[in-house]
Amino acid sequence: MEKITQRKMVTVAMMVSIMLVALDTTIVTTSMPHIVKQLSGLKLISWVFAIYLLTTSVTTPIYGKLADLFGRKPVFIFGVALFVVGSMVSGMAQTMHQLIWFRAFQGLGAGAVMPLTFTIIGDLYSGEERAKMQGLFSSVWGVAGLLGPLVGGLFVDQISWRWIFYINVPIGIVAILLVLAFLHETQVRKAEKSIDYWGATLFTLSMGSLLYALLNGGEVYAWNSPVIISLFVAAAVSLILFLYVEAKAKDPMLPLSLFKIPVIAVSNAVGFMASFVLIGVNVYLPIWIQTLLGHSATSSGLTLMPMSFAWPLASTLAGRYMYKIGSKTTALFGAVLIAAGSAWLLLVHPNSPYWYLVGVMIVIGFGMGCSMTPLTVLIQSAVGWDLRGVVTASNTFTRSLGQTVGIAVFGTVFNSTMNSYVQNHVPGVWQSENISNALASGASANIPANVLEQLQNGMAQSLHSIFILVFAISIVTLLISAVLPSHSKVMEQQKAD
Repeated sequence: MEKITQRKMVTVAMMVSIMLVALDTTIVTTSMPHIVKQLSGLKLISWVFAIYLLTTSVTTPIYGKLADLFGRKPVFIFGVALFVVGSMVSGMAQTMHQLIWFRAFQGLGAGAVMPLTFTIIGDLYSGEERAKMQGLFSSVWGVAGLLGPLVGGLFVDQISWRWIFYINVPIGIVAILLVLAFLHETQVRKAEKSIDYWGATLFTLSMGSLLYALLNGGEVYAWNSPVIISLFVAAAVSLILFLYVEAKAKDPMLPLSLFKIPVIAVSNAVGFMASFVLIGVNVYLPIWIQTLLGHSATSSGLTLMPMSFAWPLASTLAGRYMYKIGSKTTALFGAVLIAAGSAWLLLVHPNSPYWYLVGVMIVIGFGMGCSMTPLTVLIQSAVGWDLRGVVTASNTFTRSLGQTVGIAVFGTVFNSTMNSYVQNHVPGVWQSENISNALASGASANIPANVLEQLQNGMAQSLHSIFILVFAISIVTLLISAVLPSHSKVMEQQKAD
């Protein structure tokens, strides 16, 4: 009875942890236009998301490996503590550049929360129970998705945007206390513990160089400038060295042998591409709603809310029925819905009815729920306890990396398209960044009507370019999902190994 109680309380702790990260994600996306208004820096908006996703991405596999070496509990508590501190200082930011740096620190902690939460759940539950728990945890994400935009909108409209970060502090403390009290690990750990410092360093250099080049190319520096070329070369060289180190390391940060297992390789590829779609919709649709439709932050949050209902509902149904209809069929159906929702997004224009936006979010959200749940269960079924942390982290990492690269690519496309349009259609006196900031934040009362119309047209064209790219990526996601191995093949492979 005591073990059952402990398992329930640890499960509650993990649900609180998911709530922590999910709230932060949904609150920040709907609040950014207002933050831009106060801190300025429309061109830096991508960095607020990208730097957080970058530090989350590069630390995720490291945390996963540390959890396999030293246990889940200490690594998890350390990560949540970093996240809480990062949230506090993000709320204190006085400039856009400060916010970017503090978000980087916050991401250092977030890298532990998602992978270790699902790793711990994978330790506590097995088989069909694990699939059902995925659905339950997606429901928690849905609740956070419901509360996040509402709470964020209310903070922005009624109190201060700073509270979108401060709200993380009490939630994080509750998660830490529950884990300290109820998580008791008994699994025997490896006697020899070695950390792959070189692998972690090279990977960070590679991803950091790549993201910096993508976010600054064509904006701060020309694409053919020595700086951008050097960054791409540094990214490629560091990646090659990382792969070499991982192949030779005694205890690699990210065992390359895992990617020889078809279900892990395909699942991670699907997660990577689907995350492109997710970040594109979550970041740029609020800008469309608040800038072109003139809605408040609260109203923008309400528009994104349908995804928060559809995703957990689909995830719950997928977890319940994937063993009956097949995990591959479930995931493939989800990919079809993601592509369908992305196609619908192409039809959105400034005069589109409100229900268009609601419909897009429902379809994409339902597709994400059907797709992501089977993928997580499949990869955890493919390995044992000693690799479950790192393989779960690899899946979380590829999803986070997909969002990181996605926001960098989308930011580059958006800024390039907007700059080109403004230079060709807007009078020179109105071409400053402050005018674009005012438009993005809704503070456009002093802009002449003809200039405002051109700026809005440019914003619509730039956002539509993002939506086209989102649709193209959703098709790639669907094609990759089609080659996902079935659950029976995964279990046969595990028995053979």
